[in-house]
Amino acid sequence: MDLQEKIKAVENAFEDLDKEIASFQSWSSLACKAGCGKCCFKADIEATTLEFLPFAQFLYENSRAYEWLAKIDSSDQTLCTILDPMQGGVGLCSQYRHRGLICRLFGFSARTNKYGKKELVTCQVIKGENPDGVIRTQDRIENGFEVPVMNQHYMRLHAIDLELTREFFPINQAIKRAIEVILHYHAYRS
Repeated sequence: MDLQEKIKAVENAFEDLDKEIASFQSWSSLACKAGCGKCCFKADIEATTLEFLPFAQFLYENSRAYEWLAKIDSSDQTLCTILDPMQGGVGLCSQYRHRGLICRLFGFSARTNKYGKKELVTCQVIKGENPDGVIRTQDRIENGFEVPVMNQHYMRLHAIDLELTREFFPINQAIKRAIEVILHYHAYRS
């Protein structure tokens, strides 16, 4: 699988996940609070290089890859570089279409515990604003309602490229590495 095929495979995986999440949200009634983004303000968010290849390719195609490399290199912040707290609207992600896997999964997925049971993974804001909905959702999950399961989606990315998913990095380093992979790829294509 060449790099362009890997990018397409990641995009397909994300499209499928987004559909699963939309279905989950429709039966669970769980949703992010408009304009919240509290989960984005964690300094320890990690990601793999592979999940940001579509974003890096987008930057390359729009002649912004070097700009973003400089932005990441010049920033000493540990918060995600894509985060834009000044952005109006629903969320704070300036590149929502190109967000990473954890950004898609958090709040609207489950993890499998050591007993093989699915446990809802959601945030304190959702738990605080809709505690009854969270309880109902967990009950439904335990009774077989479909929910995106984190490890299954990470394994899908792992199957696309073992090497680019082997290690997790702080999110800005994952984005930087993805941009470097894309620039390297295109340098040898010119």
